[in-house]
Amino acid sequence: MALSGNLSETSFTDLVQFYSISRQTAAVTIVSPAGPEHDVIVFMENGEIVDARFGQMTGIDAVRRAMRLREGEFHVDLNVTTEKRTIWESCNKLLLEEMVSDDESNGAGNGAGEPAAGPEEIMIPKSQPPPPPPRSAMLLIVVASAAVAVAVVGGALWWRSQQEAAALATRQQAAAVVQREAETRSRVPGVTDTEIVFGMAAPFSGPAKELGRGMKTGVDLAFAATNEAGGVNGRKLRLVALDDGYEPDRTRTVMKELAETRSVFGFIGNVGTPTAEVAVPYTLEKKMLFFGPFTGAGLLRRDPPDRYVFNYRASYAEETAATVRYLVDVRRISPGEIAVFAQQDGYGDAGFNGVAKMMRKYHRNPEHTLRVGHKRNSTDVAEAVDTLLKSRHPVRAVVMVSTYKTAAKFIDKVKAERPDIVFSNVSFVGSQALADELMTYGGKVAEGVIVTQVVPLPHSKATAVMRYQDLLPKYSLGEKPDFVSLEGYLAANLLIEGLRRVGRDFTTESLVDALESLRGLDLGVGASMGFGMSEHQASHKVWGTVLDANGNFQTIDMD
Repeated sequence: MALSGNLSETSFTDLVQFYSISRQTAAVTIVSPAGPEHDVIVFMENGEIVDARFGQMTGIDAVRRAMRLREGEFHVDLNVTTEKRTIWESCNKLLLEEMVSDDESNGAGNGAGEPAAGPEEIMIPKSQPPPPPPRSAMLLIVVASAAVAVAVVGGALWWRSQQEAAALATRQQAAAVVQREAETRSRVPGVTDTEIVFGMAAPFSGPAKELGRGMKTGVDLAFAATNEAGGVNGRKLRLVALDDGYEPDRTRTVMKELAETRSVFGFIGNVGTPTAEVAVPYTLEKKMLFFGPFTGAGLLRRDPPDRYVFNYRASYAEETAATVRYLVDVRRISPGEIAVFAQQDGYGDAGFNGVAKMMRKYHRNPEHTLRVGHKRNSTDVAEAVDTLLKSRHPVRAVVMVSTYKTAAKFIDKVKAERPDIVFSNVSFVGSQALADELMTYGGKVAEGVIVTQVVPLPHSKATAVMRYQDLLPKYSLGEKPDFVSLEGYLAANLLIEGLRRVGRDFTTESLVDALESLRGLDLGVGASMGFGMSEHQASHKVWGTVLDANGNFQTIDMD
């Protein structure tokens, strides 16, 4: 049911404050006596101002102008929403800022206690402000304010008093609300007046350590560049990264250390699928953000998605599906001649599931696909090599779901007997680390090895990649462009964009809402990105690359 009234009896500020406190969704329309070009419409959702229009003006400026109106009819329609959000500031912050501005204008505006009226403001003359009331009057004002508040709870509006002292009491109440909001923010873990702290659980030791180092380098790079430019809404970003050795048992301890002892706000850039099997349930239980992990596993891509889990990259299923399509449709290899070399855990399973899905599309039973593998953090490939070479079914290609040291050793052993076999790896292998490892065996071993990627070539001339290249020597001296650190950099920039949009006063919940509103974002890599309530994976793009005899990656067309 629509509510109507007049600004001479109920101010716009009191009207907005009422719907903010009651956390309602509504459209507030003010019909100006000066004509339609001065009409105002303000949209509120769950008590927050999300959009405003004042003539040709939109956003925060429109709200601030509207708060200065003194004449006009208003009506309020409940449960009406806007098509586009233009305001991210807290409603209480806007109210307080305008009240303070109004006080200052009344005290020093035009010498007679009057604020200067803009061309789009409707002003009425005011008498000189009365002298400060005595203590007894102030007591009555406080009592009256309390009674008004009770009336609001009962469903009535706060009617603006014509006494200057009553207006002051309203301002004090708004200031108290903002103060309480500030105190609440101070209790948000990892967020202070000057910084936001994120955590990362990743391998910085063991055979997967280059993956952890690469992701940390990329995130640090994006944070450092943002901090030098002034931070995000006045706060600097900081990353606390701890070593879990790519072992789930250690991940559990590290996650608790970061959340409960280091008090991080959320997580970014965690590495690995078996470790995510531990980390994700923990973050969901704690209702903490889990952003941009270095894994393409399905457990982070549920349908519908887990509210606090956001992915930058394409999934392993998308990578291996692209590989199988390429091998069958471009290289003309029969589905029955494709085998899988996969780590024996959730990571390997996720990659194999993508192959299985494509096998079914090619009318082949996935159970007939040869799968060999190895244990996590092990380079023992003897059994896998022996099984592959002795297979009764001819093998012309191997889809690999492993890490760089183990993958390189497997390729070297198999190529010694079967140099004609095509080897393709998913991005998690650690592309540059794989290339370096393969070159220790010789150029012939490296040549022709395929790696699918979820980012462009780190030496390409894409806009985002060139910025990344420029930042590396400035903030990560000695580091070379690399697929893994580029992914960390791009994922961090996605998060930073979400932080910018949510504004300075935020919680995990409001940040998740802001991330879900990102649409059609162009980071400069040749693929549009975004999220939604039913889509928590920003990119579905898969790039194809192949190594030459010098250990350098070249692009290949996989279609």
